[in-house]
Amino acid sequence: MVHSNMEYIRKTGLIVFITGIIIFLASFFLAKYSYTPETVDIHVYETEQNMLLKKVMEPEEGKIISWNISYIKRVSDAMARVNIIQLETYSIKDADLDNIISISRELKFSLSSIDSVFEGSSREAVFKRESFKAYGSWLDGRVFDSETDMKGVLSGISDDISHYEIAGKKGFDRYRTKDLKYALTKAASVGPVRDHPILFILLTYGLCIIGAVLYLLPGIKELPGIKNNHIFNNQMTNRGWLGILTGSFLIIFYILLYYQPEYMTNWIIMVDPVSMSLKGLEAGRFFLYGFIYTLAILVMGVRMMIKYRGNPYQQMRTGSVMFFQTAFAFLIPEILLRLNKPYFDFKNIWPLDYDFFFDNSLNQLLDSGTLGIFMLGWGISLIIIGVPVMVYFFGKRWYCSWVCGCGGLAETLGDPFRQLSDKSLRAWKTERVIIYSVLVFAVVMTAGVLYTYWSGSSQFAGLNTYSVREAYGFWIGAAFAGVVGTGFYPLMGNRVWCRFGCPLAAYLGIVQRFKSRFRITTNGGQCISCGNCSTYCEMGIDVRWYAQRGQNIIRSSCVGCGICSAVCPRGVLKLETGNEKGRFGKPVLLGNESLLDSR
Repeated sequence: MVHSNMEYIRKTGLIVFITGIIIFLASFFLAKYSYTPETVDIHVYETEQNMLLKKVMEPEEGKIISWNISYIKRVSDAMARVNIIQLETYSIKDADLDNIISISRELKFSLSSIDSVFEGSSREAVFKRESFKAYGSWLDGRVFDSETDMKGVLSGISDDISHYEIAGKKGFDRYRTKDLKYALTKAASVGPVRDHPILFILLTYGLCIIGAVLYLLPGIKELPGIKNNHIFNNQMTNRGWLGILTGSFLIIFYILLYYQPEYMTNWIIMVDPVSMSLKGLEAGRFFLYGFIYTLAILVMGVRMMIKYRGNPYQQMRTGSVMFFQTAFAFLIPEILLRLNKPYFDFKNIWPLDYDFFFDNSLNQLLDSGTLGIFMLGWGISLIIIGVPVMVYFFGKRWYCSWVCGCGGLAETLGDPFRQLSDKSLRAWKTERVIIYSVLVFAVVMTAGVLYTYWSGSSQFAGLNTYSVREAYGFWIGAAFAGVVGTGFYPLMGNRVWCRFGCPLAAYLGIVQRFKSRFRITTNGGQCISCGNCSTYCEMGIDVRWYAQRGQNIIRSSCVGCGICSAVCPRGVLKLETGNEKGRFGKPVLLGNESLLDSR
């Protein structure tokens, strides 16, 4: 009878959870869009661009557009039209270049010729003079071999001005276009979600939370102990159709979040009340992300507490990641904004926090007085002091399994997928190449960023520092860490990012491998080769290989989650922080063969 009641509660929870998900997805289609000039006034501050955009968008005023794709296309077309107008107005024409060449004596370029060609006080002439001098000052005094060569170089300067200066200052470059499309789409949204956001929070997040808790709570009535529960026969946990569907949804969500946020404005509007209560400002896409991220860790943290309720280490570890995500990654940074202080996650460390040394971040901290200076010092101290000291005493687990938000999501939401990690030797070799390559990429990118910050030059070792940091943000910060790192949970296991991509994990791992007291000790004489430890290792370590030989596990990739020890039926594995000298202790010998291996 008790079992029957528990199954009824679990099924009810599943139905409630799915209902919340369906309403959440349906809300994507519930908005309509109505353009008003006031939305442009709010989000476009430059007078010239403001007036042009309103003029181009004037035919849309008063219309109700029922499909976000249609509205976003009209906004995109309007901004593209403004850019065309501005290029026609401010671009340097071939005739201008011919004039510069004609007054250049003996094909010697002089900056003074710019004043002659672009004379007058009109805004067009002033812009052309200033921009050409800024981009072409390095040519002053240069003598060319022919008019063709001279025009080719001057045309390159003209193209740079069109691509960077006009698009960035007189029109809408791709960065502003992305943000402005989102802002105008959100401001133009009308409909039930806009009118009743709290109701939709309750009907989506509220139902999902209630449903998930109802589904998880019956686990308390089961006998304690970690069970397989047919994980390799489950469509969710063994790359079945349900897992592929879940992974696809996560991938699409991350693509929209990072690259097309204008399409998810209804979801963002839904959490506006929460954002207003915390920081006094409307929500943005990353507030939505932080909100969902935190809820996922809290709800799935409850699942971890129930599943591992017989293991104090797992209980404390789960409680730790729930606390750090909720307090340090979500609440404190948002409250700091309410107090007009810089947004700052005190537990985030470079190079995982790859934009820590970006010029805008440094300027914001330096301009924020004593607190900003403390934040900057705190971040630098964690990098050069906190990491090596903490890893020496506790291994990289102190961060990766107890503090880190990426690790927290992997250990809670991703726990059902830990057995999907590839344990092959080929995967291990691939892991080492990729993760240390990302670390080198992060170091080079940061060195370039700091060089530009101090020198003002964007050229560093033959590279454009802005292009390098843009590439890092696109491919590593968004695509790898977000789209692949979380979207591939149901396909490749829960630590894809931590294992293959995280540069901070690589840094921590180097210290752990060579200078730490942490290791997992094994008792080869007790191992029955059941393989549970290897199956559940989320980092793809073949733990059984070590256990069979009684060899300590000191792999740089090990995050010290302790699940291998928790699932071992014989108590073969133990997490220890003993004497550093004993980490590389002698393995068990079988016959006359030493099994010490660098594996």
